[in-house]
Amino acid sequence: MKKKFFVLSVGLFVSLLCISCEKKDPEQIIEITQNENVKKTHHKWFYFTNTGYEQIDKIQDVPQILFEPWTEAKRISSANCVSNIAFGIVNRLGVICFENEHFFLSKDENLFSNRTAGNIVFLNETPIFSLYKSSFFNDSISSQNIDNPKDNHLFLIQFDNEAKISYPLINCENICSEPNSEITDFVWDGLNWICSAKSISPTKTTFTYLSFAPTVSLITLSPATANGNLSIQPSSVEQFREAKKQLDYSLAPERVKNILSSFSTAIPFRIEVKTCGGNSPKEYVNLPNEQHPLKATAILAESWSAALFEDGTLFIEGALEGKHILRNGKPVAIRLPLLPENFVYSDFVITGTSLYAAWEETSFYKTGRSGFLYVDLENTLYSSNIKF
Repeated sequence: MKKKFFVLSVGLFVSLLCISCEKKDPEQIIEITQNENVKKTHHKWFYFTNTGYEQIDKIQDVPQILFEPWTEAKRISSANCVSNIAFGIVNRLGVICFENEHFFLSKDENLFSNRTAGNIVFLNETPIFSLYKSSFFNDSISSQNIDNPKDNHLFLIQFDNEAKISYPLINCENICSEPNSEITDFVWDGLNWICSAKSISPTKTTFTYLSFAPTVSLITLSPATANGNLSIQPSSVEQFREAKKQLDYSLAPERVKNILSSFSTAIPFRIEVKTCGGNSPKEYVNLPNEQHPLKATAILAESWSAALFEDGTLFIEGALEGKHILRNGKPVAIRLPLLPENFVYSDFVITGTSLYAAWEETSFYKTGRSGFLYVDLENTLYSSNIKF
């Protein structure tokens, strides 16, 4: 039997579309009436500036900027939710907090201005992320500062949502014996941290792999107290690659497979799967030998699951906070506004009934303009005009 699922289009033209896929009840096709007067209430565009963000009517109106390597560009590099709050790490700027329809950017030039930020995880609902300097693109590490072993080689940072400030937990020197080291990546499985460290000097570059586990609560530490409170073990490139490796999509969580049950597995894609308030994400790949797979991100929350593809297709199931279960637990697909050529949706969060989707302009390893889209899911999914 030919089946179908729903796609809600959110943009200049708001309508319910039907995409050819599999579903048992094709008669449930509902039109959402277009209303030009409320479109700016139901979704809003924002872009990042050198000092923060600004609202714009459409992406085409965002001022042109020079492309920069992704490690140096202002962009949402990582995002996730916890309880009813969501956080986005904005590279080179700070941490943006999303709570329902409200959001606030906590800037910190001291920590963020010349470092690459990302890799948000949570410990007891406390957001933790990493900072490092890229030796390929960052002048402050490739200049004379390279010979200064005390040049603030930061690593793990905690964000205090109450005070709206970021402060260091562990520096590279606390776990790595090599001088002038930067922790360029890590994986946290909920118990142990495995890290890749890069140490540079005027004559050579050294890679070191190690794992550590705090012997006290991590969020009670600081660079001054971390020594002696960390159990540190040598690791290897093989162990690090094993922790970071992509897994076949057949091994993805069943909740992910369920929300993508109507998505064609003939299309190559890779999807990063996060747990709301959890540790490091896992990445799964469908048709790994195919070139140019679609990129997607998924979040598994307590009462809902969602996945966003880079073209703006968002699959969602379950119940948002204080709302009924959508379509008796069956997935719904929302088509976000079409982006201009060379732009993609890169990440997202949901808080309450508000969706925030990060977007950016890309060119190989470089990023141009970037920002985020706000979508009111109250009116998009739970409007009285929609009968699932």
